[in-house]
Amino acid sequence: MPDLTEPLAAFMTRIAGPGALSGLSRLSGGANMESWAFDWTGPEGRGAYVLRRAPSADYMADRPYGHPVEAALVRAAHNGGVKAPEVVGVLADGDGMGTGYVMRRVVAEVSPATILAAPPPSLLADLGRELARIHALPRAAIPDGIPVMDTGAALAELKARFLSYGGDRPAIALAIRWCEDHLPAPADPVLVHGDYRMGNIMVDMAEGQVGGLAAVLDWELAHLGDGHEDLAFGCMTVWRFGRLDRPAFGVGSFEDYFAAYEAAGGAPVDRARFRFWLVYRTLWWALGCLQMGQAWRSGADTTVERVVVGRRTAEQELDLIGLLEAEAPEAERARPLPPSPLAAPAPVGEPTNREMVQAVRDWIESAIKPKAEGHAKFEAVVAMNALGIVMRDLDAGVRAEDRALAAALLAGETSLAEPGLLARLRRAALDKCAVDSPKYAALARARNQWGG
Repeated sequence: MPDLTEPLAAFMTRIAGPGALSGLSRLSGGANMESWAFDWTGPEGRGAYVLRRAPSADYMADRPYGHPVEAALVRAAHNGGVKAPEVVGVLADGDGMGTGYVMRRVVAEVSPATILAAPPPSLLADLGRELARIHALPRAAIPDGIPVMDTGAALAELKARFLSYGGDRPAIALAIRWCEDHLPAPADPVLVHGDYRMGNIMVDMAEGQVGGLAAVLDWELAHLGDGHEDLAFGCMTVWRFGRLDRPAFGVGSFEDYFAAYEAAGGAPVDRARFRFWLVYRTLWWALGCLQMGQAWRSGADTTVERVVVGRRTAEQELDLIGLLEAEAPEAERARPLPPSPLAAPAPVGEPTNREMVQAVRDWIESAIKPKAEGHAKFEAVVAMNALGIVMRDLDAGVRAEDRALAAALLAGETSLAEPGLLARLRRAALDKCAVDSPKYAALARARNQWGG
């Protein structure tokens, strides 16, 4: 773990005047960037801050814009009345901490599980209002480096990535073909946050407070494009964190969310366009998970978290089938599922690979995790999750790849009208998700709906 104490203290002295740094600790969240919380005590007293950073410029090389542009956008959003953090300084090359910027720390709840257990009554309206404010930011206030998304070109890029990753996952091929067939006409571009969901918002939850949305975080995927993309992203099944009965953010209904957005000045919601983006972003995240595995395999990011997220593709494949099964004839939707593969026999003789993995996982749980703190404890839990996936995989021997079927779906040579195809896809998605993400809430729902 890098020692940022001296360079960060020098940076804060440069932008805020003499003072003392204390309480520096890495926050556990942030799938792509590091976040560090700290306090700075100067002549005007103590203030709470967060450093958002990438360790090097190379880490940012494949991104459409760097941290200076991102920081300028966050500042523009904050100045435009959006509940974005207040940026106080941007790292320079000579600061010796990679690239990034420092913000004032917002003290509020960020855990989706905690928020969704008892969401403030105003939260859904707050989410709709805040998104309308983001979409209303004037073009002149948005930094020049923020790109404009061409939906057709972006879909073609997703397809190219899929093929480069093997092109062998039928559920993903089905979704790509559907998106190609339902590509909407271009929309008047607005600022799209790009990651507007539970996990990237903070909520006032303290007893005695009115409560409500406190901050919108993680602006690194922002671009100009169709506002329906933002509307749909937080409504993906994965970002409801188990609250499947509340399709908008795990908080409420689509219609209440749309009404709040429109009441705050957002454009009228086109339901067909919203559905396209719900499928598209679920597809996007399925490929994003596969990309995490590629990042680990290439050596670009060797953390165990990357390989674990790489196996979350199965969640999105399950969700894609759930979104697209309505395209199948009624008789196919009612068709029973084929059986699952037979379970492995009970082991005898020398320890099996599965038992050896179990022993290592148990050792991490009993000897490593209890002694770890902060981000190290998070990494221990991720390592245990990785070994759990391997154990279940060794038991089941389930694979998701079928290059010939994926190619036929991409080419439009077959569809969900083919007898038995939907049932096969459902069975494969259930079995693969049971290996990779057995606690995924949508898995239990799909089993009930599909009879699996």
